Amino acid sequence: MLNLESESSSDWLNRALSGMDEILLDHAHCEKKAASTALSLIFRYPEQNHMLQPLSELAREELCHFEIVIKLLDDREIPYTKQKPSPYAGQLMSCVRTSEPNRLIDTLLCCALIEARSCERMQLLADHLDDETLAQLYRSLLASEARHHGIYVGLASQIMDEAIVRERLKEIALREAEIIRDAPAMVRMHT
Repeated sequence: MLNLESESSSDWLNRALSGMDEILLDHAHCEKKAASTALSLIFRYPEQNHMLQPLSELAREELCHFEIVIKLLDDREIPYTKQKPSPYAGQLMSCVRTSEPNRLIDTLLCCALIEARSCERMQLLADHLDDETLAQLYRSLLASEARHHGIYVGLASQIMDEAIVRERLKEIALREAEIIRDAPAMVRMHT
């Protein structure tokens, strides 16, 4: 279960399908950022021993996905360039509380929801793309995205009582749904 409080709109899907070069470029940036985030959590919280191995493995997997998408961009002669990022992640992370351990819990849950939204949207792309190579790419990533979601929720549940974590996850998921609803009409994975 992905714990999302909303579904992506047909408007997002139509924008994505008509702008797959931009989606692929954004996807590469998202994979790189996901790897960086996992590593930054390892650096920021070295005392959280239960997180070190799972986050290290997650970061490596995200980098493998980054390499897959970079190769696909290269094969399609789409240059890997800077891109104006979606405001989604920044807006979502603005709900992170500042005192510990709440800061860590909220960060993990925001990461979980980003992975969940990625999974939901990759499923939509896999189901609707005419380009079988791209459809297969997104089908191949679904299990990883769902697993990453579960890893982040599980890590939070090892720090704080699971019932409290689930309640907070629901609160953040409601905020995530608002952010998705009000997102600008950019061609990005998370707008």
